[in-house]
Amino acid sequence: MSEAQHAPEGQVIEGRYRVVSRIADGGMATVYQAVDERLGRTVAIKIMHTQLAQGPQRDQFVERFHREARSAAAIANPHIVQVYDTGEFDGLDFLVMEYVHGVNLRYEMNQQVTFSVRETLRIVGETLDGLASAHRAGVVHRDIKPENILLNDRGHVQITDFGLAKAVSQATLSSTGMLLGTAAYLAPEMIQHNQATPQGDLYSVGIMAWEMLAGKVPFTADNPVTLVFKHVHEDVPDITTACPGINAGVAAFLARLTARAVEDRPQDASVAFDELQQLQSNLTIDDWQYRLSAVSPAANDAADTMPGDGTRQMPLPPAPPAPPVRQNDDRTRQFNPENPNKTTVMPAQQADPEATTRLALEKNDVPANNVPASPSNGPVSGGQPKRSGKRAPVIIAVVAAIVLACAGGGGYAWWYFRGPGSYWTMPQPADLTCSDSEPCRISNIKWNAYEELLKFSNIEYEETEAFSDSVKAGNVISTDPENVGSHVSKRHHQKVKVVVSKGIKQGTVPTDILDATSANGKDPINALKRAGFDNIEQTPANDDAYSMDVPQGALLDLSVDPGATLPHNAKITVTLSQGPKPVTMPDVVGKSKDETQQTLDALKLTVNWTEQFDDKIPQGQVISASAKTGDELHWGDSVNAVVSKGPETVTLPNYVGQKAAAAKAALEKLGFSVKISSQLTLDSSQDKKVASQDPVGGTEVRLRQEDGTPNTVTLKMYSSLFD
Repeated sequence: MSEAQHAPEGQVIEGRYRVVSRIADGGMATVYQAVDERLGRTVAIKIMHTQLAQGPQRDQFVERFHREARSAAAIANPHIVQVYDTGEFDGLDFLVMEYVHGVNLRYEMNQQVTFSVRETLRIVGETLDGLASAHRAGVVHRDIKPENILLNDRGHVQITDFGLAKAVSQATLSSTGMLLGTAAYLAPEMIQHNQATPQGDLYSVGIMAWEMLAGKVPFTADNPVTLVFKHVHEDVPDITTACPGINAGVAAFLARLTARAVEDRPQDASVAFDELQQLQSNLTIDDWQYRLSAVSPAANDAADTMPGDGTRQMPLPPAPPAPPVRQNDDRTRQFNPENPNKTTVMPAQQADPEATTRLALEKNDVPANNVPASPSNGPVSGGQPKRSGKRAPVIIAVVAAIVLACAGGGGYAWWYFRGPGSYWTMPQPADLTCSDSEPCRISNIKWNAYEELLKFSNIEYEETEAFSDSVKAGNVISTDPENVGSHVSKRHHQKVKVVVSKGIKQGTVPTDILDATSANGKDPINALKRAGFDNIEQTPANDDAYSMDVPQGALLDLSVDPGATLPHNAKITVTLSQGPKPVTMPDVVGKSKDETQQTLDALKLTVNWTEQFDDKIPQGQVISASAKTGDELHWGDSVNAVVSKGPETVTLPNYVGQKAAAAKAALEKLGFSVKISSQLTLDSSQDKKVASQDPVGGTEVRLRQEDGTPNTVTLKMYSSLFD
C-alpha cells in the first residue's frame, strides 16, 4: 500500500491533523498539506516511506528518525523549518512540520539559471545562520541541497529535512540507492568514511553557491559513482573558471567552503557566517551586482542559425511593465490534475536587458489540421490535407504574435507579482548617511522620525523593544528588511519588523548584599548576576581578605552602594572574605605561661588555661596543649593549655606519740611511702607509738620524686621490752 493510500485527502491523523493534499514525494518520505484542527493552522506532514519503515533496518531508521526529529525541534532559528510533533500512522512514522508558503531553491535555480553575487551571498548567509544554530545544538544536516532550501513568500531561507536526512545517511549507497540525488553535494569525508561533520554541511553549501553563480555544479558525470569519485579525488574548480571577473574574495570564500580536506574548511557554520560577514564588508557595488549571463555569446551565435533538425529560434524582447489587460473569458487555462480546485500562479521571470529570450518552434509541432486546405487543391493520398510551404512563415508569424501578446500580459504579471508593483522599498532615514559602494543598513536612527516616514510611505510595521548597549533609547536597533531599498512585499502584506532601543539595561544592587546572613549576602556574585550585572570583577585573594567576623564567600568590600541602580555593564568590584585565616600551631610546651599567651594571641587563637602539679616541669611553664605542634588552626580557634604548678607538696603532720599503725595509714593516704623502724622502751604505755618521724612534723615535703615515685617518710615506733 502506498503512502497516498495511507493518508487520503480528508482523513484525520491522530484525531488532529486533517490531510488536505499531497505536496511532494521524495526518496525518503511523502509530504502532505494538512490542517491542525486543534490550533487551526496549516501544517506539513512528512510520512516515512513504507520501504524504510518496514525494511530490514526498520529499527535503526525509526530510532534515528525520532532522535533527529527531537534535535530539529530543539533548534530555534527563523531559517529552519520548525518541527511541531511526531507520531505513527498506520505503522509509518511521521513528522508534523511548519508549512512554508513558497518554493524551493531548485525551482528558483531552474527559473533564473544564475544568480547575482548579492542574491547568492544573501541566500548562503541565511543558510549558514540556520546551520549555525543546528551545529550549536549538535545537529548535522548531512543533506544540504537546493531541494532542501525553501524560499518563503518573503524570499527568506528556511532549511528543511532535518533529522530524516541523518537517519537515511547511515545506509550505504548500494543498499538503499537513496543518496543518488544528493551525490552532487556530498562532502568527500561523507562519501569515503560516512563521517558527518559540520564542515560537511559547509561543503554542500559551497557547492550550492557555486551552482547558483555558475548555473551548473562544478562536477558532472554520467552516473553517481563517477560523480562521488570526483568529489573524493579532485579539488573543486575555482569559481573564477566559470565566472571570470567575480570578486577574488568571493572566490576565496567558496574555495574555503569546498576545500577537499575537512581541516581546511571553517570549523562550523558560525565561523563561516562570520567570515562571510567580513567578506561582505569589503565588496563594492560592482562586486555585489556581478552575475554570469545565463546565455553565453557562443550560444547566441549558434542560436541564430537553423539547426539541421528544423528548429528555428526567434528572439523575443523583454516585455515592459503594462497596465492590466482585460482577458477574454475564452482564454486557455492550464489544468492542474493534482488539484482541480487549486489556482496555480506561475511566476514570470524577470526580464534581463542583457539576456535574450528565445522561442523555439518545431515545424513538426504545428499540427496539419491548423492549416486549411486550399480550394484549388484536392486532398492528397492518405486523406491528409496538402501542406503549403508558403504558409509556414505565416504560421510562425502568427504564433510569434500570439507569444508577444502573451508577453505583454506576462510583463504586467511580472510587474505586479515580482516587479516594482509587488513591493515597497525601505526608505532612507533623514539621519542616516549611505554609501553607494555598500549596503546601507538601517540602525541607530531616531525611531519617531522614521516611524512617520513609514506611515507616510504606507508601509506597515511591527514595533518591538529591546535593550542595547550601543544604541540609545528611542533609536532603532534593527529592521527587517534591514537595508535601505530592500523590498517589502505588498501582495503578502509584509510588515517591517522594527526593534527599538530601550537604552542600556539597568540593574539594582540588592540592599541586603552586605548582610552575610541573608541569601544575597551569602552568595553576592550570583546575587549581582541575578540583578542583571555582567561586569563583575573580584579582587585577587590576599591576606587582607581574611576575616574572623565575615564568613567565607561573603562581602568584605563592594565598590558600589547597596540599592544603587546602575547600567548592567557598569564595573562592580567585589572583595570576598576568605573567612578566618589558617595558622600553624607553634611548640609551646616548656614555655612560660606569659610567653605562650603572647604567641597564641598573635595568631588570634583563644587560650583556655588550666593548672596542674608536675614533678618535672617547673612551676609556670606549659605542660601540654590540646593542639599539637604543626596542626593547622584558624583565627578564632580555641586551644586548651595546661600550666605547671610545680611538684605537689604536703606539710607533714606531727605523728609523734600517735599509734604507729594509724600514722602509717594517714601518710600512705597522703601519698607517701612509709618506713617503720623499732625503738625499745621500758615504758609499756608507749608500746606501738611513734617515737620520732623523718622528716619531722611541720615540714613541707614533696609527695613524689622527679621520677614520679612517692617520697618516703620514716617512723620510729616504740617497742616494749615486756611484750
